[in-house]
Amino acid sequence: MTKIKICGLRRSEDIAYVNEAKPDFAGFIIDVPKSRRNVPREKVRELTALLSPEILPVGVFVNAPMETILSLVTDGTLKAVQLHGQESQSYLEELKKQVAVPLIRAFSIRSPEDLTEAEKSPADFVLLDNGAGGTGETFDWSLLSSFDRPFFLAGGLRLENITEAVSRFHPYALDLSSGVETDGYKDKEKIIAAVAAVRR
Repeated sequence: MTKIKICGLRRSEDIAYVNEAKPDFAGFIIDVPKSRRNVPREKVRELTALLSPEILPVGVFVNAPMETILSLVTDGTLKAVQLHGQESQSYLEELKKQVAVPLIRAFSIRSPEDLTEAEKSPADFVLLDNGAGGTGETFDWSLLSSFDRPFFLAGGLRLENITEAVSRFHPYALDLSSGVETDGYKDKEKIIAAVAAVRR
């Protein structure tokens, strides 16, 4: 069954919403000041402490110092790491040696060549997105027809297209952020409905 990640959590209210909806993963964008969903490290520790234990907290990083990631994994704050920047292959391989949690590598999909790159990634999972993420737009899903490894599908997912995404591509997980927001804030009813739609 396809799993679901709700990303871009930043308030205690957001945690209350996901604790009620029970997605598989909760995503926190950490130390990325240009993102309106940015959460500083100390705030992440506060928020994950409120998170229901059956929901896996995922830290989303963009070109972060490895020490930042290691500190949040080794103290138990994060149970998975998502890399969304221009991190090198050697960075990823070194990180894999040092942490025992799943690593997710994000790829911006614009062409079949981008998917070929994603298929070769040493990450535990790849996340396929449109552009830099958080745009609320899908990429050309027809490119996925021959993609052959477990993946998180992101970009432009909302209640109207979740069922199609699951039935056509059977992704390992769907990753939603702006699709479960109203006026820039997480919307409890949309989160509950999205989780229910994936598990239908």
